[in-house]
Amino acid sequence: MAQKTKKTHKLKIKKGDLVKVIAGNSKGVQGKVLEVLVEANRAIVEGANKVKKHTKPTAANPQGGIIEKEAAIHISNLALIDPKTGVPTRVGRKVNADGKIVRYAKKSGEEIK
Repeated sequence: MAQKTKKTHKLKIKKGDLVKVIAGNSKGVQGKVLEVLVEANRAIVEGANKVKKHTKPTAANPQGGIIEKEAAIHISNLALIDPKTGVPTRVGRKVNADGKIVRYAKKSGEEIK
């Protein structure tokens, strides 16, 4: 029987990037990417897509109750913020002078750190 190979994704958004939500309930919110879930094509953005989670009392949280936390958003609903102009932009990949593949903002041509 043939073995299934795992498909690897090349996502254009990484942890620590500043992004803007362009679709969904949190449309217009800007925030930093806290985590990228590669297999699910989703990311958790600071301050966006807040959900209420009901928790039981535990040793860490003896009170329990309702906690607000960020839920994952699909990558397609996020746009990277251009580091030069501060507006949402698409992301490209190119080889720089050192021969490394780097991400760059399509609007300004600025390299993304």
